[in-house]
Amino acid sequence: TAATTVTATFTLATFTLTVSKSGTGSGTVTSAPAGISCGATCAGSYTSGTAVTLTGSAATGSTFTGWSGGGCSGTGTCVVTLTAATTVTATFTLPTFTLTVSKTGPGTGTVTSAPAGINCGATCAGSYTSGTAVTLTASAATGSTFTGWSGGGCSGTGTCVVTVSAATAVTASFGLQSFSLTVSKSGAGTGTVTSAPAGINCGATCAGSYTSGTAVTLTASAATGSAFTGWSGGGCSGTGTCVVTLAAATTVTATFVLPTFTLTLTKSGTGTGTVTSAPAGINCGATCAGSYTSGTTVTLTANPAANAVFAGWSGGACSGTGTCVTVLTSSTTITAVFALTTDPSFALTVSITGSAGGTVPSSPAGINCGSSCSGSYRKGTPVLLTANAAGGAVFKTWAGACAGTAPTCTVTMDAAKSAIAVFSQTFTDGTGPNSTITAQSVVVKSVYVQELRSAVNTLRARNNLAAFGWTDPTIGIGMMVKRVHFAELRVAVTQAYAAAGRAAPAFTDSTITPGVTVIKAVHLNELRDAVRNLE
Repeated sequence: TAATTVTATFTLATFTLTVSKSGTGSGTVTSAPAGISCGATCAGSYTSGTAVTLTGSAATGSTFTGWSGGGCSGTGTCVVTLTAATTVTATFTLPTFTLTVSKTGPGTGTVTSAPAGINCGATCAGSYTSGTAVTLTASAATGSTFTGWSGGGCSGTGTCVVTVSAATAVTASFGLQSFSLTVSKSGAGTGTVTSAPAGINCGATCAGSYTSGTAVTLTASAATGSAFTGWSGGGCSGTGTCVVTLAAATTVTATFVLPTFTLTLTKSGTGTGTVTSAPAGINCGATCAGSYTSGTTVTLTANPAANAVFAGWSGGACSGTGTCVTVLTSSTTITAVFALTTDPSFALTVSITGSAGGTVPSSPAGINCGSSCSGSYRKGTPVLLTANAAGGAVFKTWAGACAGTAPTCTVTMDAAKSAIAVFSQTFTDGTGPNSTITAQSVVVKSVYVQELRSAVNTLRARNNLAAFGWTDPTIGIGMMVKRVHFAELRVAVTQAYAAAGRAAPAFTDSTITPGVTVIKAVHLNELRDAVRNLE
């Protein structure tokens, strides 16, 4: 209705530019004109036709490797002229570094990695992104040992953990395993064992340590008077050197022995006789040679026959008519000379009796009664007999060709003679030579019964009776002594008297009744007297 003005407004369209980041690394992207700082703000709105310049900046330890999208590529700036919504990708990566393993030392082994990449053995280097923690593990081969790491900040013999931030070299050291070689010596002889390479000188040092695979040569040397007879253990035998290749702890035994020599006895002269040896081996008679180890002292004793005398020794450094003592250091021959004689020989016989045991040896030798109770001696020979009481016994007296209570007796041989040695049981407690128990002075002990049983059974054996069957055969210390024990002792000793043709002994309280009769000192003393009177 009037003059009018109308304004029409036209604007440019706006579009979103979006930045995304990819890759293992990190960094930022900024824009010009401003709007994007990615980092935090990774999208901006721009009017159509705006030329936006994007710049990628890698973080420390990362690398910017390029653009994609929006028509951009390469690693320079990215210029995008906005005509539509657009997305651009910036790629950042972590750098990679080489981790190298080397092996040193005389031993062998392998090194592996986690994560994988190294198996050294064959593959001794691997490429890892920066910051990767790589664990290296060393495994020694048989006969070797892992001795430790160097480089990469690693040491010791455990695993090696390397966080890769630059090219890195790590060294694994392998040594040869060591094993002990021990030498033992056996046998009666002596000697030494030495080794090559050195380490054993046995003698004093009988073990050495050697690295695996070492060939050790052992040499045995016998001492003077000994002989080396061979090896055992370690795969060795024979008497040569012993070569042991060490793959484990090993023991080798060297045996040294004393050599043996033959001692030969010959007899000469007009008479006859026998020669015996101590230690045993010669009884000539029949066996006139014996084998003895080196250094053995052998005593030879000559025993002439009834119509002969021993005239002396020759050989083996022996002479005279006594015993011949020779020390064997080589094979030796000794001669015993016997001569005929017109002097007669007489037998001396020893017997042992009483309620206890003992032995009677003679000098000169010929009798050792216990076992050998008769010997033959030349006319006029003085023979010394010695009575040796057994434990729990005492020598009581001689009878026959000897008399008295002294333990020695000399018999001069001018006829066949017999001597009797009487041994008596000793009894616990009591006074005087007959060990009499005083009434009401002691408590009856089990040892009294033990001693009487031993004495009575000895007397029974000497009179050809069997041992008595006792009630409570074993009476220990602290056991109760019973009336039956005394009753049995009376029966057993009375039987021995009857076997000897002697009148039975008389006893107080002729019947001992269990539960009625009181055991008295007189009962014990009478039994002891009965034993002594039958000796």
